[in-house]
Amino acid sequence: MKKLEDFLMPTQKELFSKLSGMYKGRAMTCKNSYILVRGEAPIMLVAHLDTVHKTPVKHICKTQNGGILMSPQGIGGDDRCGVYALTAVHEQSAVKPWLLFTCDEEVGGVGASAFCTRYQKGKLPKELADLKMLVEIDRKGRNDAVYYDCDNPEFEEYITSKGFETDWGSFSDISLIAPALGVAAVNLSSGYYNAHTQHEYIDRKHLNVTVKRVVEIVADAAGPDFPKYEYIESYRYSRFGYGMYGGWGDWGRKSSGVYPLELEDAPNLKKIPEDIRDEYAALLDFYTEGELEALRKEHGDNVIHMMFESELADYYGDDYDEEDLK
Repeated sequence: MKKLEDFLMPTQKELFSKLSGMYKGRAMTCKNSYILVRGEAPIMLVAHLDTVHKTPVKHICKTQNGGILMSPQGIGGDDRCGVYALTAVHEQSAVKPWLLFTCDEEVGGVGASAFCTRYQKGKLPKELADLKMLVEIDRKGRNDAVYYDCDNPEFEEYITSKGFETDWGSFSDISLIAPALGVAAVNLSSGYYNAHTQHEYIDRKHLNVTVKRVVEIVADAAGPDFPKYEYIESYRYSRFGYGMYGGWGDWGRKSSGVYPLELEDAPNLKKIPEDIRDEYAALLDFYTEGELEALRKEHGDNVIHMMFESELADYYGDDYDEEDLK
């Protein structure tokens, strides 16, 4: 099995080529968009190949025991941890899951959008209609489970039984794929921290715990009596982000799938000043509350606006405007 380090240094293009070769004979590729690897278990795992960092990783720094990894170029755990995890789960599973590696998630889910379009046109395997769940591995931390606008309580209960804790986030590829396929989906922690910064690091132990848990999930899904978890749209989210559910204003209004939340879903945000609240909420996808509060204490509220502009404004593209966040 390839090591985690093998997935950290290639460019997206190089990694696309490497994975296409790894799964030759099982993979369907759409150039610059996605790689779909056929499976037998009715579950599909998802990860994206791109990172936000402009310069590929050249040097990997590790603690003495090799448990923590960083890089001066930005280690790119978001989402190279997920890519590694998919390959590890696939290798360790007796009944192989479907795998989907997407391109350009960080700029609006480009590869996921292409996958959804081809699925809706009937150009992908019919067996995808039999999937019982989707699992993305693209979340910070160690125990998070994020469902976005999928609100299936039975599915959430099942994922919680594996040791994960429900959290919330703004967007990932499953925000597009789950409703397109009509299947419940979750994004699980993959052991990276401080995403989208040069200070990002990977905790190898936390990543491996998720791999072990997902191997168990795949084995469960392969069982004959395992249920199919349907995608159920949550009433708490607004697909277009206009605050139509009393939500967050306009920061998530792009059609790429970034959905605003209500304050009842994140009560601690009531304490955050309104002029930075939406940006703060978006940054919580990549930082813990403690990290953001420490930065606010040291640098003031304006640091939240600066971090959002630096790390996330490109994601919102031409639709983003400072006035939208006031």
